[in-house]
Amino acid sequence: MDYERIERPAYLRKRVGTALLYALLTLWAFVVLFPFYWMLLSSVKSYSAYNSEWVPKLYTTDPTLENYRTAFTAVPLGGYFVNTIVFTLGTTALMLMVTVLAAYAFSRLQFRGRDLVFTGFLALMMIPGELVVITNFVTITDWNLRNTFLGLILPSVTSVFYIYLLKENFAQVPDELYYAAKVDGTSDLKYLFKVLIPICRPTIITVTILKVIECWNSYVWPRLITDDRAYFLVSNGIQEIRENGFGRENIPAMMAAVVVISAPLIALFLVFRKKIMAGVARGGTKG
Repeated sequence: MDYERIERPAYLRKRVGTALLYALLTLWAFVVLFPFYWMLLSSVKSYSAYNSEWVPKLYTTDPTLENYRTAFTAVPLGGYFVNTIVFTLGTTALMLMVTVLAAYAFSRLQFRGRDLVFTGFLALMMIPGELVVITNFVTITDWNLRNTFLGLILPSVTSVFYIYLLKENFAQVPDELYYAAKVDGTSDLKYLFKVLIPICRPTIITVTILKVIECWNSYVWPRLITDDRAYFLVSNGIQEIRENGFGRENIPAMMAAVVVISAPLIALFLVFRKKIMAGVARGGTKG
């Protein structure tokens, strides 16, 4: 009986602590998700219903999809989508090629000054992004690549962080596999594509997904390097809608455009969230 009296208060404290934790998590989830709910709700309200609400309502009795039609017909939102897909796929493909080869060189190949060069790469992460943007802008302008897809893509084809992430992941693969492959006469590139990449596929998938999200959300560089609407991305398209389109007066249609643009990234994250977390954790753990 004495043992039960001692254990019961501890058990109750644990249950109360767990209940409080879940209550706080639920409250925080509500705070985080409410803007998305409000965005979706506003996108299905009619223009007249939205403007007639003196006190905003958390529901609508007469939803409509007219705002989505307006979002695609009033501005070339479909063209912005195509531009963003081209930019995202091109940038991600080139970035993977550069990043995988660089990470392999730093993790497996032996050459003079390797560690010094890699230290220099890591030091680049200390440079403010604004300085890099200025340098890239001057370079792309001098090359007459403004308002071109090549000008949009080139400054984003490498990433020190992704090189570091893959380099640490490649370094976890036992050296014995590399030596055995070299004894069998396997070239470095064949070892990379036949051994390292299949083993480290989770991290490579993670890098790919993160780069896709980064490209889709890119705003500063596309806004700086393009002033032709034919090369606008969805992020610039939203700003164009707000400034020169219907965004200032037709808030429901503006919210519909935001929903359409946000939906692919939300779906991508929900589908691959476990791979993203697992890949980052694996890439950052050595040994």
